[in-house]
Amino acid sequence: MRYFITLSYDGTRYHGWQVQPNGNSVQAEMEKALTVLLREPVAVVGAGRTDAGVHARKMVAHFDFNAALDCHNLAYKLNRFLPCDISVSRVEPVADDMHARFSATLRTYHYYVHLQKDPFVRAYSCALHYDLDFELMNEAAALLLEYRDFGAFCKSNSDVKTTLCMVKSAAWHRLSPSAWYFEISANRFLRNMVRAVVGTLVEVGRHRMTVDGFRKVIEGGARAAAGESMPGHALFLEDIKY
Repeated sequence: MRYFITLSYDGTRYHGWQVQPNGNSVQAEMEKALTVLLREPVAVVGAGRTDAGVHARKMVAHFDFNAALDCHNLAYKLNRFLPCDISVSRVEPVADDMHARFSATLRTYHYYVHLQKDPFVRAYSCALHYDLDFELMNEAAALLLEYRDFGAFCKSNSDVKTTLCMVKSAAWHRLSPSAWYFEISANRFLRNMVRAVVGTLVEVGRHRMTVDGFRKVIEGGARAAAGESMPGHALFLEDIKY
């Protein structure tokens, strides 16, 4: 039988979701917990790979187990066993052909920035010490919906088979006079894509790149032409739809 786990985590202490040879990961913690609680080795497949330091308000993973489980009780036990920075909200049985990664139809990320020094958000938002033209940044962000190939925002030397994605929405939203977040939804994302998109939009917001220049970056497909990859601590995997 196949089961879905819906969880959230603070990624500060982890080298991303995926098991790493030289650092702890959220996937490793989840597999360890399930292996102990179910008393046999359990492999977990996540909906995607978040990078080191990146957080998830909603991550979905699946595992297979050859018996019916008390899902409510398992969720309770997982929360007792897992570290305090990983939380399970639900365990549920699903059809055997459901896949945490390949069955997902839409993923949403948020990237948070603040423009004034604030000690209470610094761990989960990126401090930017310059003014930004968010109206212009939204004009550029709207261009993302016109394209399918986002190789310009893919980490160099990534082992991806395709750089095609379908972006459904992309826009900056104001949280307060000095705080904003960028929301982007797509069927899939490339490695480092959101952080590279934000870094390039920041170039537009600083008037160091025009909206037409942003379009040319997308069309050119060269990572070197895009902006820097923003820090991971301000990025959240916000939602996943199936």
